Amino acid sequence: MITMKKEFTYKGKTLEEIKAFSIKELADIMPARQRRSLLRGFTDAQKILLAEVKKHNEGKSKKTIKTHCRDMMVLPNMVGMDILVYSGKVFDQVNVQENMIGHLLGEFVLTRKRGTHSAPGVGATRSSASVSVK
Repeated sequence: MITMKKEFTYKGKTLEEIKAFSIKELADIMPARQRRSLLRGFTDAQKILLAEVKKHNEGKSKKTIKTHCRDMMVLPNMVGMDILVYSGKVFDQVNVQENMIGHLLGEFVLTRKRGTHSAPGVGATRSSASVSVK
């Protein structure tokens, strides 16, 4: 049995239709938090990132985009791009997909590592040396 990939829609609109929208029209179909963010306008860092994305989409730039702008919302014209987002230590690659529209770039790059524990260190007391074996 062959299964076809379901076509992406956001609030009943296809990706091509959403890409043709202006920022005002895009804000109208977004939830309240994203709508307020779009209508408030972009910061200077976000405007620089949008200019780089536009340049990349037009084919004028082939280099990967690096950004510290974790609070940038994923817009439809970013779909399919690889963006390097700063995690506080290194730049992690984010491959932007259709279902990420409306989320922030920082949501996809973790800033904290998972804490792991190993055996007790040198000089540990006898009580801490007897780790349970469950």
